[in-house]
Amino acid sequence: MAKKYQGSLTLEWFNKQKSIINLDEKSIKSENDIPAPAINWINKEDSLFYEISTEEGKGSKPYWVNRNDIRVKEARPLVFQKAFKAVEKDKEGMLPGTFKEYSIKEITNEEDAVGIDNMLIKGDNLLALNTLKKHFDKLPDNKKVKCIFIDPPYNTGSAFEQYDDNLMHSEWLTLMRDRLVILKSILTNEGSIWISIDDDESHYLKVLCDDIFGRHNFINNVVWHKKHTRSNDAKWFSDNHDHILVYAKSKEFWRPNLLPRTSKQDKQYKNPDNDIRGPWMSQPIQVKTPSDAYIYEIITPVGNCFWPPKGRSWQFGLSRYKELVKDNRIWFGEDGHNTPRIKKFLSEVSSGLTPVTLWPREEVGDNQEAKKEMKQLNINNPFGTPKPERLLKRIIHLATTENDMVLDVFGGSGTTFSVAHKMKRKWIGIEIGVHADTHIIPRLKGVINGSDKIGITESVNWAGGGSFKYFHLGDSIISIDEETKKGEFNWNLGKQFIQESLLQSYDFVIQDISVFPLEFFQDEANKPTIGKLSGKTKKSIYGLAFLAAPQESNLTMSNEEIKSIYNTLKKQTDFQSLVIYTNKGIDIAQDTIPDDLDIIKVPHAIFSVLES
Repeated sequence: MAKKYQGSLTLEWFNKQKSIINLDEKSIKSENDIPAPAINWINKEDSLFYEISTEEGKGSKPYWVNRNDIRVKEARPLVFQKAFKAVEKDKEGMLPGTFKEYSIKEITNEEDAVGIDNMLIKGDNLLALNTLKKHFDKLPDNKKVKCIFIDPPYNTGSAFEQYDDNLMHSEWLTLMRDRLVILKSILTNEGSIWISIDDDESHYLKVLCDDIFGRHNFINNVVWHKKHTRSNDAKWFSDNHDHILVYAKSKEFWRPNLLPRTSKQDKQYKNPDNDIRGPWMSQPIQVKTPSDAYIYEIITPVGNCFWPPKGRSWQFGLSRYKELVKDNRIWFGEDGHNTPRIKKFLSEVSSGLTPVTLWPREEVGDNQEAKKEMKQLNINNPFGTPKPERLLKRIIHLATTENDMVLDVFGGSGTTFSVAHKMKRKWIGIEIGVHADTHIIPRLKGVINGSDKIGITESVNWAGGGSFKYFHLGDSIISIDEETKKGEFNWNLGKQFIQESLLQSYDFVIQDISVFPLEFFQDEANKPTIGKLSGKTKKSIYGLAFLAAPQESNLTMSNEEIKSIYNTLKKQTDFQSLVIYTNKGIDIAQDTIPDDLDIIKVPHAIFSVLES
């Protein structure tokens, strides 16, 4: 029976009381200490499972299952629906090669869509992420996701048409934890994740992300001005901002791109002395951390004398100062009476600006702007807090360069994908709701055929082009007979896929290795699948899935086969133990099985867990 939710949240801190009272480290620490800070909630070690309603495009009320339950761990297949590709042609009535326009070609054969990177997946994002993890685990780090943006349900107590946005705190934190763990694993080491959230859950989410990504990988909390006006009917405060939590996969390797300078900022540079090096602005030459060698008297061209203020010094020595005066880089004011300042030329200014953490709506848009964008697209926007394209443009600009991969697993109305496409980034999107068909696909078709004129289109000179593939999340590898209620594998998916997904469900990374003697497993269709689970040590647990499909005649694993598999894998330098998953009969005496070998009979073992 599913576990019943009960209880509430706690936030536990390392020796919260003792650390206040005592200063001696030895008296503070004890064997019962817990890491700090750690956010804990009822059923934290479990996961949530819910049946998906394909008609409504959302899940039923969730219930608690073991985190190793295959229903929340399995990697399901992606079922190709179609692809959409822009076809360029000369605009009618114009000279050839001068003006282009695009039509859309729909591709219904998956083989014809090879080479298309952009991907939209309709289905539950946890299950789809299991499948994406299976894909990205096989790729080198530089082929993984560079930027993740998610705008999850805020758990505000209201219920959107698409999302059941009134989950209990524990359910919401579990939902987020399970997805964030996988999201971290598919980020490149130079990647970052940006999470839009409001006040109701932002602080709990911050501690949860510290747990998952490491507190040392927290970048900043960006505050976005989301409303264009004050809510004078608010009971307490007018809630005019949201948070965007920013984490790096590895802060050591991550740096944001600079923001482009604006014409308004450039106009601050003048040229009152007609310097041949062009416009400049002046800055003080005093520094707060004094150096005795940099404290000296400066006499201006008109005879005024200046010393640095008490507790400060000039920022360079006397000889360097004289060089700067000779080079006309010191400014004393138009009449020569002012405190000396150093010129900073526009031509020498960095190509961009360091981003700040306060993002005004004038720079990145607000919810009202986003709603207007939806109206321009003739999309009935069901979301209470849509994101404007300018907001996503800033995030994607800071976090990526052209051709990098962007991922959003709470697709909503498709803003992330639209902006990423216009900015010439690759993208992957996941959305559970029917609006994957009613909102996102029509919007993206407008982007690739050039009819989308909203948002950032003009600022990035977007005219159309590109392509994307559309998938539905496929069936589970397990099925239950409606009459007998007995469990079995879904053999329609193919044995090799089931074997891979089975290992992936238990966190094994599939290995493309051939280590067995020539006389074993040479039949490609019937060979076992090998995976590896590496821990904090240099040792690994090997997993081997070896199944018999219903039509096969070989239904037994012989003693010789088991010993050969075990002895061969044990020779691997990182071998710790071996787990064999099989539905075949086992021809080996129980008392001869070594301690570092475990044989699990499936699907019986799976369904015994599901039925417990």
